[in-house]
Amino acid sequence: MRAPTLLSFLLAGTCNNVLATGLIDDSTLDVLSRNFYLDNKDRSAEGEPHKKEWGQGFIANFASGFTPGLIGVGVDAHAFVGQKLDGGRGHSGTGLLPVDSDGRSQSNYSSAGGALKFRASKTTLSVGEMTVETPVFDTSDKRLQPEYATGLLLDSRETDALHWQAGHFTAFKNQDASTGRGDFNGYGASTRSGAIDFIGGQFFEGQPEGGALYASHLSDTWRQYYANLHWSPANWRLDSNIYRTEDQGRALAGAIANTAYSLAGKYSITAQSVTLAYQKINGHTPFDFVGGDSVYLANSIKYADFNGPGEASWQLRYDLNLATFGIPGLKFMTRYVTGRGIDGTRAPQDGGYALQQGRGGRHWERDIDLHYVVQSGPAKDLSVQVSHVSHRANTAQAGDDIDRVYGVVEYPIKL
Repeated sequence: MRAPTLLSFLLAGTCNNVLATGLIDDSTLDVLSRNFYLDNKDRSAEGEPHKKEWGQGFIANFASGFTPGLIGVGVDAHAFVGQKLDGGRGHSGTGLLPVDSDGRSQSNYSSAGGALKFRASKTTLSVGEMTVETPVFDTSDKRLQPEYATGLLLDSRETDALHWQAGHFTAFKNQDASTGRGDFNGYGASTRSGAIDFIGGQFFEGQPEGGALYASHLSDTWRQYYANLHWSPANWRLDSNIYRTEDQGRALAGAIANTAYSLAGKYSITAQSVTLAYQKINGHTPFDFVGGDSVYLANSIKYADFNGPGEASWQLRYDLNLATFGIPGLKFMTRYVTGRGIDGTRAPQDGGYALQQGRGGRHWERDIDLHYVVQSGPAKDLSVQVSHVSHRANTAQAGDDIDRVYGVVEYPIKL
């Protein structure tokens, strides 16, 4: 063997070992099977369609390790395929499946994406399409397919006391879409005109006492600030959240000066817990956000966010873990939230919130949830969740009177 050939052989072997040690050996591949049924009856007006859809989806997530060195390089990737099982014309529009030009749920849809990632010490920069989880911008996972955002995310855990993040996102893949060129809409705001940027961190994450501070900027729309404090003495958990939103730039959604806060107390004893929460919106516009889960207020629940202008709301919640009664893996939850004092008549008439709600708005929501996870055997980790949601509102609140049933069966496929 000639010297150049031998050198090439040795270098190739070394590179392969490096890749195997970093990228491949530390990689993970997970596939989640998700079967989702949603039945939505709108009782607000006669002739409203009875929306119901049923679909089967598979969500694959691949996360590589990092190459060795001062700056490690890796890749994350995800893929999704969804198949309609039921939901014809007149029944579409639950957000579970895409809708075609004839108003029918599409028979199938799929998507894929990924991000390149770089790591130095305990800090990672991801560039591409990904899920995001912060109090000021949070992609949701509430339907067949998760939401994804395209941009940059810096995530650092250099110390145990602080987990900080910074991001810049410009494009989005919604829960019922195949492409990542969409936008996230709020109540009066949209990412259509530009980007969302944020920075912030969580202090003493995972500890009994801690908090968080974040700030975000939505192009020519608003600046939003968030703070959290939580404390867990003995059988209690006390949690407080506050947002301040102010318009900026061209103020595309109109003038905004909104403060929203919530206080929640949870008491647990053996298998049971009771939660009482209060939430208040101060301002002439609703508390608004972009990204399906970008609201960490206590009374933002299954259907309603209880975020109307001037709204005050109360929540009473009860949780029961039936493992104590001989059924491990089975949990029950029910809650009731009522909101009053909504006044949308003072919203700026040249903005995105004009004429959305009247004066004297009120509404309530009741949720009932039963969730079971198989604990052992061939079906271990199979989960079944059945939920019922009822929401009622007066005309001034401008919400729908709905009764909704969710049925979700998930099974992680082990590869």
